[in-house]
Amino acid sequence: MEAEPPLYPMAGAAGPQGDEDRLGVPDGPEAPLDELVGAYPNYNEEEEERRYYRRKRLGVLKNVLAASAGGMLTYGVYLGLLQMQLILHYDETYREVKYGNMGLPDIDSKMLMGINVTPIAALLYTPVLIRFFGTKWMMFLAVGIYALFVSTNYWERYYTLVPSAVALGMAIVPLWASMGNYITRMAQKYHEYSHYKEQDGQGLKQRPPRGSHAPYLLVFQAIFYSFFHLSFACAQLPMIYFLNHYLYDLNHTLYNVQSCGTNSHGILSGFNKTVLRTLPRSGNLIVVESVLMAVAFLAMLLVLGLCGAAYRPTEEIDLRSVGWGNIFQLPFKHVRDYRLRHLVPFFIYSGFEVLFACTGIALGYGVCSVGLERLAYLLVAYSLGASAASLLGLLGLWLPRPVPLVAGAGVHLLLTFVLFFWAPVPRVLQHSWILYVAAALWGVGSALNKTGLSTLLGILYEDKERQDFIFTIYHWWQAVAIFTVYLGSSLPMKAKLAVLLVTLVAAAVSYLRMEQKLRRGVAPRQPASRGPSTRCAVTAIWRRTTRTRATRRASMGTARRRRRRPRGPGPAPSPPDLAAGPAPTNRRKGATGPRSSEGSPGPGTQPPCSPASVYHVSGRGDPLRVPSCLQRLLSLLPHIGDAPPRARVTSGLQQPPPRRGGALGTPQPRTGVRKHS
Repeated sequence: MEAEPPLYPMAGAAGPQGDEDRLGVPDGPEAPLDELVGAYPNYNEEEEERRYYRRKRLGVLKNVLAASAGGMLTYGVYLGLLQMQLILHYDETYREVKYGNMGLPDIDSKMLMGINVTPIAALLYTPVLIRFFGTKWMMFLAVGIYALFVSTNYWERYYTLVPSAVALGMAIVPLWASMGNYITRMAQKYHEYSHYKEQDGQGLKQRPPRGSHAPYLLVFQAIFYSFFHLSFACAQLPMIYFLNHYLYDLNHTLYNVQSCGTNSHGILSGFNKTVLRTLPRSGNLIVVESVLMAVAFLAMLLVLGLCGAAYRPTEEIDLRSVGWGNIFQLPFKHVRDYRLRHLVPFFIYSGFEVLFACTGIALGYGVCSVGLERLAYLLVAYSLGASAASLLGLLGLWLPRPVPLVAGAGVHLLLTFVLFFWAPVPRVLQHSWILYVAAALWGVGSALNKTGLSTLLGILYEDKERQDFIFTIYHWWQAVAIFTVYLGSSLPMKAKLAVLLVTLVAAAVSYLRMEQKLRRGVAPRQPASRGPSTRCAVTAIWRRTTRTRATRRASMGTARRRRRRPRGPGPAPSPPDLAAGPAPTNRRKGATGPRSSEGSPGPGTQPPCSPASVYHVSGRGDPLRVPSCLQRLLSLLPHIGDAPPRARVTSGLQQPPPRRGGALGTPQPRTGVRKHS
């Protein structure tokens, strides 16, 4: 079988005629210059275009995988370190031997308060930070703050742990909002690179059909959350390979525990104050923290080096040019949209369920009955179930849109009913398999919930100037829900399950109501998306006004000069430039003055509230409407400091500057229109 010939022959390869190529043109020094520097005769433009967009699509896939792996490593390190730190600080022997009377429980409570309370203010600064730094750099900055939190555990003091926890709380919502925005933008770019031929036919200003990027978005969100949910399993590696060797068994830690599950109150009431059989050496702790720090640094490098920009530079400029005040207000204005209002209960439930998995199922049902040494395996079951179920979100490619989200809510509803009537017996391992199944099924519901919500938001709000606001609102409501769980941590388990159940039912009903409105064609109320680059639009109007004003003055000066100059040969005056349209003037024909003596508009002036004129700004397809008051102001700005009215103006066309001296060496006045910039 013969080998397929290459698309382009190798440079310098001898053809059938030795030093001549197949076209009969000599190769080497005797080759013509056009053959060396000109276009290759066998150049295939379509093949090169296909290869170019294939590289672009591979770059988008690389961005998605890098962002997913970076998020997985970041949260794996954060959750693993926080879990190990809280277990060590809970043991009273460890506190007394290591830190004496430093008040470590108080430091831990302040640290948890900083992590849970600070995100409440995130709605005020998250959109501004994302627009200021950009989506990719906001992700990098947030991952760096997580790495800073890891580094402060080398020296555990109040002035290191609490400030780093507050900084981490400030970075939670910006990280998740930028991550959701980034994955959505990658799906849109992948659709653009996959259908480049259709876009070339439609033109650059023609938008693709709404929802056309939905299949790619569904796949990318499934990949992202499949990676992210593995972070719960990665977080258990320090527990499995290091801390479990120092823990007491369940007969010691659960000696005073009387009730578990639905009969419990608070978090692990009656749990033993000493959980460590032997204290870990400081050197071993430093080694573990160094490994976690290295992984956090690797996550920073992944985001920095492998994640490309979410927007083009011109798009970044347009997103910032709407004004920082508008950027600050737009998250609040988007709440007018009935789609967001109907999804708010689901946002709140999304925060409730992830905290209930880590505190309710893992601690109230798991550790309370089978001991602390099996906590890691319960969370691994939850992680693997959620990671595998994230790929089930791909069923949305063939099923109706509400099915995955409603299916996840149904799984959680069934489990909540079962947990409401189940109270496992402490120190009994016969029912441990039920705990693992419950944790895995809860992970399935969590994955369908997270994947479905993120995909739904990316489909409903596909305009790039709205995505960061929408994901900010989504994760801010999640942060509010997590803060509520933090405040109600001492409630009985039945009260927690009741709140969870009511929120879930309200979220499902509200979401189905939203889908019904969309099917009926109810138009959502969205805040007006202001055109980008307002300054550029004003500059274009200014230049147009200057050009038309100068044309009118030039024509008047030419007519005046024709009456005054003597007869003789000379250059014929050039006609005025009429391509710019009529000159904007404030006076009608026959007006005597701009205003009357009483301050009211004169007989020849336009009223101050005249209709706005329409200007088609270059570079933009939509017209810009400018009030006449602003027209008059802009028409006067370029003429501040002009020559007196008696100055001669020769022509509207730009002429070369005259020589410094005339025939007798006397300077001659400059002619022509002053060039305004």
